[in-house]
Amino acid sequence: MSLRDRQRAETRLLLQEHAIRLFTEAGYDATTVADVAAAAGVSAMTVYRHFPTKEDLVLYDEYDPVTASAVLGQPASLPLAARIGRALESTAALGSSQEKAFLLARLLLMISVPALRARHLDSQYATADAIVAALGCSSSEEEFRVRATAMACLGAAHVALLRWAKTDGEGDLAELIREALTSVFGD
Repeated sequence: MSLRDRQRAETRLLLQEHAIRLFTEAGYDATTVADVAAAAGVSAMTVYRHFPTKEDLVLYDEYDPVTASAVLGQPASLPLAARIGRALESTAALGSSQEKAFLLARLLLMISVPALRARHLDSQYATADAIVAALGCSSSEEEFRVRATAMACLGAAHVALLRWAKTDGEGDLAELIREALTSVFGD
């Protein structure tokens, strides 16, 4: 990663941290992009350069390429649902406790703000797109099968994320995802 890319990533993280803090303290609807910019010591234009919408301040993350790569890292001999499920579990196991606390704060906002809940579904479609692209489907039938499996796995993982958030981050997130996937696909 180049210096410029690292600086952009650091700026995005700084903006998101201020946004999440303000949204949590004052409320999502009561906090403006200008408030986030002022807290971060930048212009509103800088915020919009990194996050095209206010919702993106909460929803943006870089998990899609990590998840897609993790799917590719699973043995091709495994059933597709197992490959995707294991990738979701391993992605959930990544990160420091500080990163998990940040994820928890984001999830709590996604649960409580209707506009974010609706946009979160879009992010699941984007994750499925990343998985389909990574697997390089050779036909529309294969793409259909991969997308259906990915969305089923993502739906189970979403239920696990909701449970984890509602219990204030108690328990092991990867294990909750494994339990949710097992309830859908069996052992």
